[in-house]
This record gives sequence, C-alpha cells and structure tokens, in this order.
Amino acid sequence: MTRLLTFVFGRLPIGWLQLSHNRTRLLAAIAGVAFANLLVFVQMGILGALNSTTTAPYALFDADIMVSSADANTLTDGSNVARQWLFQALGVPGVADGAPLFIANLEWQRTDGTFSTLQTFGLGTDSAHFLSGEIADGFHALILEDTVLIDRSTRGLPAGSLDGVSSAEPFLFEANDRTLSAVGTLDVGGGFSADGTLFASDQTFLRLFNARSSSAPNHILLKVDEGIDPGVIVERLRDVLPADSVKVETLAGAAAADLSYQTTERPTGIIFGFGVLIGVLVGIVIVYQILSTDVADHLREYATFKAMGYDQKFFLGIVFEEAVILALFGFVPGLLASIGLYAGMSAATGLPMVMEFDLAIAVLSGTVLACSISGAIATRRLAGADPADLF
Repeated sequence: MTRLLTFVFGRLPIGWLQLSHNRTRLLAAIAGVAFANLLVFVQMGILGALNSTTTAPYALFDADIMVSSADANTLTDGSNVARQWLFQALGVPGVADGAPLFIANLEWQRTDGTFSTLQTFGLGTDSAHFLSGEIADGFHALILEDTVLIDRSTRGLPAGSLDGVSSAEPFLFEANDRTLSAVGTLDVGGGFSADGTLFASDQTFLRLFNARSSSAPNHILLKVDEGIDPGVIVERLRDVLPADSVKVETLAGAAAADLSYQTTERPTGIIFGFGVLIGVLVGIVIVYQILSTDVADHLREYATFKAMGYDQKFFLGIVFEEAVILALFGFVPGLLASIGLYAGMSAATGLPMVMEFDLAIAVLSGTVLACSISGAIATRRLAGADPADLF
C-alpha cells in the first residue's frame, strides 16, 4: 500500500504511514466511517423506496393530464371531484378524451386471518387506453361483475400463490362482503400506504365501496390530441375550470408534486431526510476525533516541519490524505453491509430497496467531502501556532 500511495501522490505518503502506525486506531476509524456510511445508506434507501412507491402508481396510467381536487396533495388524499368537470374539459379544444378515476383502499382479510391493504383503482372498461400496456391488455376481462386484476407482489402473500391466475383459472377471495374473482395479475408491490394494488371496473369499484358515487371520482384523466403539447392544454383548462375547486396538472407534473409533498412536507420524508443528515454528522464527528487525536500525537513532528519552513498547505495535504484514505477504506465495508441490509429489508417489508450506482457514487462523494471537512477542522490548531510553542 505504501508503494502504491507513493506512486499516486508522487511523494512519501506521510498520512498513510501515520494512520497505519497504530493499526488498532486505524481499524476503529474505518469501522466508524463504515458505520456512518451504513446510516446514510439505510436512510437514503428508505427515502428512495418512498420516492419509488410514490411515483409508481402514476406509471400505471397512460394519460397526459390529471384533474384533481384543489385540496389534493397526493394521489390518494383530498376531496373528490365533480364528474361535470370531465364534460366541461371535453369541450376544451385539444382535449381528445377523458375518463373518471376512482381510488380507495380495500382491506382484505385472508383465510389464515392475516390482512393486506390493496390500493384499488376503478376505471370504465371502455377506458383501457388510459392504462399502461400490461394492465390495458387484460382490462377488457373486467367487464364481468366483481372481476379484478390483483397484484401478484402483494406484501404478505406466499410467494407464487397467484401464479397461473387467468380467466380460465381465476383466484377467488372475499373482501367488503363480496366475492371477487381475480382473472389476471399485475406487478406493482407494496408501499408505505398499501400492501398491493387492485384494478377493477368502475362498476365493480362502486359495488365494493357502496358509499362512493359515480358522480364524484377522485381524479379525471385526460388525453390531448396528437401533436399538441399537454402544457398548452393545461393552461386552457385552468382558464375554464374553477381554480377554487380543481387543479390541473400534466400527469408527470402531478407525480412530481406528489413526490415533493411526500419528501418535504409529510413527516415520513422529513424524518428520513434528517436521518441522512444525522448520518453525515456522525461521520464528521468520528473522523474529526480520529484526525484531531492524530494531529495531537504528532505535534512535535509537525513543529519540526513548520520550523523547516513548511506552510499550512503542507499540513492540510497530510491530513486530507488521511481523510481520503479513511473515507475510501470505510466506504467499502459500509457499502457491502448496506447491500446485504437492503436485501434483508426488502425481503421483510416488500419495499423496493435497491443499491443503485448513482446512490453509491453520491454517498462516496459525500463521505470524502465530510472527511475532508473533518480534516480541515482538525488542523486549525496548527494554523497560527509557533513551532516553539508546539514543543
């Protein structure tokens, strides 16, 4: 390692030699940095799962514009919208088609006594073109009463229990005092507010949730004429529809607004964000303690260098060298432990926790920066000290 670092730095790696001189302290420092990395990775992984599960439902739809209640911050909260706004929107030039969308959570108690919450979407069977490919292909079968498409990745279900589900071999289950027949599956998975997803026709949906009215869907989906920018139609609709009752966004804009609300205003997103900050602070404190102790232990050597004419940049270079070495050596075990923890948490919770390359690079960059900040703070004692005072 000494030879390699000598080649990299073009000089004797003083920082590495000082760190490796006390192996116990070096291992403790690496473990501390690895632990800080693990904290950040876990918080970032959960935050990433929150982001993924927030935007995933929007990918199930093939629409250009979404009309929602003015008080709706996410896909599932807020008041219902009046169906009359659909007919008014269809009269706006550039709007090609529209469909009401119904959403509710369905509590499903299985025969073994366990529960799963299914986020249930209701849509007219003549509106399959508002759905993504996999769902649209099987949606025509839902014209029959009490037929549904069920999420084969529903949290809590035994693996493979929905394999082979089709119109010829439906999966029967009871919910809300009705017997439902799953004639197809989709793959979405669980999130923070539901364990899986269910699709039904609007008529089946209204039978399941008999307190709901066909005149008050949760959202209205719109398609625009080919070749027209949806943003232009959004502005036209905002001029026509009452701003105090509804808000109009492109589907992508609605997903982005939902994500922003979940991560910056809801307690869950804020807590995980603070968790990332705490992990960074823990890393800075740990590395600062290691480096400041190292500086204190080598004050006489630093005093000798200073008396020989070496300036503050030289000392910063040594401590930064130590900081970068600790960052790199601590990052690797932290990354490996996080990958294993991601796999375990994903298996236990069903949340999509995957170690992505961009995330790993971001955490590595942050680790190097945090360690460098710690190094800069640790060398403050040397900045204005007189060599005679250091002896």
